[in-house]
Amino acid sequence: MIKIKDLDGMAVFATTLAKYLSAGDLVLLNGDLGAGKTTLSQFIGKALGVKRNINSPTFNIIKSYQGSNLRLHHMDCYRLEDSEEDLGFDEYFEDEAVILIEWSQFISEFLPPSSLTINITTLNESERNIELEAQGVHYAKIKEEVERELSVD
Repeated sequence: MIKIKDLDGMAVFATTLAKYLSAGDLVLLNGDLGAGKTTLSQFIGKALGVKRNINSPTFNIIKSYQGSNLRLHHMDCYRLEDSEEDLGFDEYFEDEAVILIEWSQFISEFLPPSSLTINITTLNESERNIELEAQGVHYAKIKEEVERELSVD
């Protein structure tokens, strides 16, 4: 468990994570409304060198950005609850980009088998707990490096 005390802590977590992300990586962001999924996405984007403002793609569902060396696809699948619609997710998953998905549980049937899941739990107005779950060897290494660097017990 990684304890985030404030926005600066979230930025440090995002920057640490971004160092280990590479083209094709899939990161699933879970948490209640207001937990910080979009904020975390913004910090990850900034760490990847995205210059444009990253905001919630709730109405577009998918927005793409160019970072310094990598593209970033940011998806917000909240509106897809109870939907069977496939919006061509495969082409994004096969792209050479980092993919961040908020509310991924609503498109679980379209997700590849390997990913890094970030579960964000709200403790109070500014504090969050972050738990990383890895599916696949590649993501297990990312999880291990991030937790080692942030000194997680």
